[in-house]
Amino acid sequence: MGIDARIVVYAKDQTTAENACSAAFKRIAELDTIMSDYRVDSELNNLCAKPFGKPVSVSRDLFVVLRRAEEVSRRSGGAFDVTVGPLIKIWRKARKTGVLPLAPEVEAARQLVGWQNVVLDSRARTVTLKIPGIKLDLGGIAKGYADDQAQIVLKKYGIDRALIEMGGDIVVTGPPPGTKGWKIQVPNAGADMLFSHRAISTSGDTEQFTVIGGVQYSHVVDPRTGWALTNRVQSTIIARDGLTTDPLSTALTVLGDEDRARFLKWYPKTKSFMKSLKGK
Repeated sequence: MGIDARIVVYAKDQTTAENACSAAFKRIAELDTIMSDYRVDSELNNLCAKPFGKPVSVSRDLFVVLRRAEEVSRRSGGAFDVTVGPLIKIWRKARKTGVLPLAPEVEAARQLVGWQNVVLDSRARTVTLKIPGIKLDLGGIAKGYADDQAQIVLKKYGIDRALIEMGGDIVVTGPPPGTKGWKIQVPNAGADMLFSHRAISTSGDTEQFTVIGGVQYSHVVDPRTGWALTNRVQSTIIARDGLTTDPLSTALTVLGDEDRARFLKWYPKTKSFMKSLKGK
């Protein structure tokens, strides 16, 4: 999925720890073959290559992630949208070349973006792409799900005190021995916080961005306009699982203040921190 994964565990012995972590990394690698847009042969890219307008059977993992993506897209008014792939391709090129894309190019790609063009059938577990040229990108949701799934694997080995981190997405179970929780720096809260049995996701442009013409463009793209964010906002979401925190933290960076408040009413059991990075 284009990033490194880190696992920290407390186990009864070295052998258990090594076997458990090996199995967890294997599960992450399996999900990478399903959901990575970097892999030509991933299930995700194979789905996008299928003829449009026809239902395609997909794995349970991919369907679960797409179903949550659809929910977040609908509730956020399209601020989160996994069909953003054509736009991501343009902005990755801009970050690499330092050349701002032309407005007609952005608009042409934006015409291929729209979460309503992905139709899910829960009973048949199929996905139908309604228009040609759709390119799915799960960069804002798959890592959180992978964290969750790796924790499930660790529990099968009897490990219930673990931290898994992929990019800005962290999922922890029980606290380290003798502590009340995993100490994690939440930049938007201004202090370290202790967590157990929680997921924490942070989105923003502190690491992935490009500066063109004196303007800092984030790696996060607003699917509704087609343009990379320049608002310099960082968001952190805390919830029970990474499949919730990962897409929500991305959506919050795109939404304005009033829309954020309305959006979060759908998720009353989450906690959020926002921070402006302008002037940093």
